[in-house]
Amino acid sequence: MREVEHARTAPGPAADSGTGEGDLDRLDAEAVRFTSELIRLDTTNRGGGDGWERPAAEYAAARLAEAGLRPQVLESAPGRANVVARVPGAAPSAPALLVHGHLDVVPADPARWSRPPFGGDVDGGLVWGRGAVDMKGTDAMVLALVRHWARTGRRPRRDIVLAFTADEEDSAACGAEWLAREHPGLFEGCTEAVGESGGHTVHATAADGGPVRLYPVGAGERGTAWLRLRAEGTAGHGSKTNRDNAVSALAAAAARIGAHEWPVRLTPVTRTALDGVAAAVGAGASTADPGFDPARDTDALIDSLGDAAELVRPTVRCSSAPTVLEAGYKVNVVPDRAEAGIDGRVLPGTEEEFAATLDALTGDRVQWEYRHRSRPLQSPVDAPLFDAMRDALREFDPGAHAVPVCLTGGTDAKQFAELGIRGYGFAPLYLPPGLDHGALFHGVDERVPVDGLHFGVRVLDRFLRGAG
Repeated sequence: MREVEHARTAPGPAADSGTGEGDLDRLDAEAVRFTSELIRLDTTNRGGGDGWERPAAEYAAARLAEAGLRPQVLESAPGRANVVARVPGAAPSAPALLVHGHLDVVPADPARWSRPPFGGDVDGGLVWGRGAVDMKGTDAMVLALVRHWARTGRRPRRDIVLAFTADEEDSAACGAEWLAREHPGLFEGCTEAVGESGGHTVHATAADGGPVRLYPVGAGERGTAWLRLRAEGTAGHGSKTNRDNAVSALAAAAARIGAHEWPVRLTPVTRTALDGVAAAVGAGASTADPGFDPARDTDALIDSLGDAAELVRPTVRCSSAPTVLEAGYKVNVVPDRAEAGIDGRVLPGTEEEFAATLDALTGDRVQWEYRHRSRPLQSPVDAPLFDAMRDALREFDPGAHAVPVCLTGGTDAKQFAELGIRGYGFAPLYLPPGLDHGALFHGVDERVPVDGLHFGVRVLDRFLRGAG
């Protein structure tokens, strides 16, 4: 592995870790080339069924077939293609592990980018383009890795089921949700899964001023609660007094929802995250301290984490953000109906509280319903699989602090959870200081470091071949 920039604070060169040493350069090269080539396949998902993942699905299937696997390309609708394949493990009696990644990407406006968003340029030690981080880079690492195994005769201990999905960037109705419902047999024996949103470098500053490298691992997700609000009133002329104005009622409810201060609710995963990050940066506080009051003390503890605070701040509360307003057709006409969209996120164990709060905030004049709903998740952090992820990171970065976190949003893990599969977010990637992982998701000029991909594919190899 090439030495990473900022060598004074970055991981050192990778150990061989028993992988066919002579093939490692090819493994690195394919991880980068596949990332670039996948980016060039425009798989934009505009929502509402407007997506086309078929080219990337065919690409992934071809790479897997070249490795001697038998991938299945499964379309839920024209162009909405998914790929599933199974890699036999050395211990067939062991539970299988699902590794999933999505093929679709969010839209990109070329006028706002410094490079073509679907160009896949490799320049300046970076691969540029929509999906570089979210998440064609990870898909590429998985494809490169199974081909490396085929060339070197290596095998994972457990069966590995690979799933490359459509529609994750919308509702998953054409992707993981459809696969779990219509093809559950493809995931037979899978008890655990790893997917996106975790395992990347977060550079923080310790209390003593020294550098700290954190690697968040997704061990929970807030549930999705996309809501539709509707108010009905009396239509009339805009110049006349109207006490039954649907727009006024809806706007007032949306404002109350947007301004609502949700209470602190600490889940087991978030408690572990708070304590793990605090210990890593030397904050000198813990949720286990005598007299710690979550309602009173959580925000102060988060503030003490410095530049690592945002790893946990969004996940100590539910949230509700007004995002869409629709009403009227002419400025001098009061419409008889107004609608709004709310992006709600729900912590584990708070579903009933969330619904009751929405009832109170909307009041008698506004009705609400779920437009899309998925349950929150929690997975155990005192598990061998989490230990395996932590150990793999430490092998290639001895200074790594792996901490479990609850993800602010959702992933395909929610859909596979319906099959009883416990999900984790683990898409390892080394990022140098100054490259903000969160800002790259859905952002302009999305890009991934070449050395970061080299690091990630080695960590994945160590993890997947040894995962217990």
